[in-house]
Amino acid sequence: MADVVQYRLERMVDELDDLESRGIFTRREIAEIVKQRRKFEYRLKRPSPLKQDFIAYIDYETQLDALRRLRKKAATRELLRQGKKKTKTRKSVSDFAPVSRIMEIYRLAVMRYKGDVELWFRYLEFCRQRKNGRMKKVLAQVIRFHPKLPGVWIYAAAWEFDHNLNVAAARALMQSGLRMCPNSEDLWVEYLRMELTYLNKLKARKVALGEDKGTLVRDKKDADEKQWKEENKDLFMSLDDEDKENNDHVSDEESEKKLDLFSEHASGLLKTVYSGAIQALPSSFSLRKQFLEILESIEVADSEELRSEILRDMKRDFSADPEYWDWLARLEMSDASITGEKNEDAMHSRLQMAVQVYEEAIEAVPSATMFKLYINFLLDAIASERGEVEAFSLSDHASSYISDILKVYEKAETTGCLTEELACQCISFYTQLGRLEEAKKVAENLCSGKLLDSVQLWLLRVSVEIRCITKDSLSSSKADALSIFELFRTVLTKMSISEAESLWIMALKFFANQKKSFEKLIELSLKAVAKYGGSENGFSLSSAVVNFILQKDGLKHAREVYKRFLALPHPGLALYKNCIELESNLASLGNEDSLVNTRKLYEAALATYDQDTSLWKDYHSVETKLGTSETAAAIYWRARKSLKDSAVDFTSPDQL
Repeated sequence: MADVVQYRLERMVDELDDLESRGIFTRREIAEIVKQRRKFEYRLKRPSPLKQDFIAYIDYETQLDALRRLRKKAATRELLRQGKKKTKTRKSVSDFAPVSRIMEIYRLAVMRYKGDVELWFRYLEFCRQRKNGRMKKVLAQVIRFHPKLPGVWIYAAAWEFDHNLNVAAARALMQSGLRMCPNSEDLWVEYLRMELTYLNKLKARKVALGEDKGTLVRDKKDADEKQWKEENKDLFMSLDDEDKENNDHVSDEESEKKLDLFSEHASGLLKTVYSGAIQALPSSFSLRKQFLEILESIEVADSEELRSEILRDMKRDFSADPEYWDWLARLEMSDASITGEKNEDAMHSRLQMAVQVYEEAIEAVPSATMFKLYINFLLDAIASERGEVEAFSLSDHASSYISDILKVYEKAETTGCLTEELACQCISFYTQLGRLEEAKKVAENLCSGKLLDSVQLWLLRVSVEIRCITKDSLSSSKADALSIFELFRTVLTKMSISEAESLWIMALKFFANQKKSFEKLIELSLKAVAKYGGSENGFSLSSAVVNFILQKDGLKHAREVYKRFLALPHPGLALYKNCIELESNLASLGNEDSLVNTRKLYEAALATYDQDTSLWKDYHSVETKLGTSETAAAIYWRARKSLKDSAVDFTSPDQL
């Protein structure tokens, strides 16, 4: 290894001597360069060099070469400042060696890590930037190692097309890529773009030679100007004789024929590539969209016929896909922006056409996704008209959009496509409109139907009910509070504690300051815990109730309530831990009663959860801090006896 490294360093002597003789680096700097290179060379000669070793070496050499070039320019400016004439000097070995060395490191790296595509592309980019002659060889190697990677073929074809101006080679690469990767959307699209770009360049060349006019690229400004001139041709009548007019007419016809040749060629090319693409990728919706976008950006013969054909094919193949219908409807609006229809009535008529597409869609594809896309479209229309969805004090058009949205929600319900998400969205929409009574009725109907078990829907219903009774005053009457409590009772008795977590929290907050209702809620929670059992971890209803009472009524009342929960058959480990934390915090402040209660709670918990190691550790920790050494040791030996094999981790009471 040392011999190989020494040999490679000796080959750098001429370069380093040249750098010193030209005054670019000092002898001390050159010594540091040699030191760094030796370190990198040893890394590369290890049995298994890392990719990062190669990258670090390349980065170092790149920065060193950048510094060399800066110093060379500074030396040249200094000579000019001294009055010496600038002479064109021949490049020396130090000008060529850095690039050659970096290329060699890249070669070693990619041969070591052939499967690293990112490394290959770094290598290619370096060759391209430095205009190195090895570019073609590297491209061939990448294609050989990664023939199934579409990006490699696109990169190689782009280099041949843009750098070498070799259209035949670029076309051959693209076609080879399509044979190797026929399922790549990017390859099909880029191949079409390349061929159309080539045609456009040929057209531009004709224009530059004065043999033709215009390009294949669609220019809306020119089209509008031409249309205006045709409509106002009387303003441009020539004052000369009619022969000149006839000659101009003939020349225009000839130019149109020439233009048609390119347009027809582009049209035929697009048809050929399109047919091949849909044959290779019949289920790709995005590919069809990209072809249509390309068609609309250029001028080709029979463009309308081509557009209609693509749209017919899309409807035939994707009529069962909600995404297709959503795209088709939004295409109506995008067509309005392309044609420049910006006045309100034109945009409204376009939007009505889009609505008709959605109406056809929900008949063809009655699904929750389709209804959701339809509603989102109408919400976007309102947002664009008013600036934000909440601003509903409204124009006539926005009011019609709102009525359309409400009708869509009704259709979704009647067709059985109303999901939990759409139902919640519907109720929220009513509340945004300020129509709380209607929101209340809709929520009531939905909660009594097939969405009876939806927690989010019940949350919305309860929140709407609360807003209805508190909209005129901050406090609610006894009758209103009773109706809200009965609503909570209805849903909380149907659902398990884990499912109705958010509803329990809402109920505790709402009735916190209503003594009688809160006491009823405690009784309801006791029944729920008795029915479903307490939680071992996660949300604990009993702990939440105890914490609410502790904040509201103090410690004494909290103790009374948690004792009632602990008297139930399965209060849950989470409640024990919560109560232990409450009492131990007070015990650490010197409260003797709390220490007694803490021990009772630990003993009660260990009677059920005697295999819980963390519980034994916590108990021992409390006794160590607040009890005596005898009580702590007693807990340790009890833990050893109870845990048996698990106690192997504990070697002494201090480590328990």
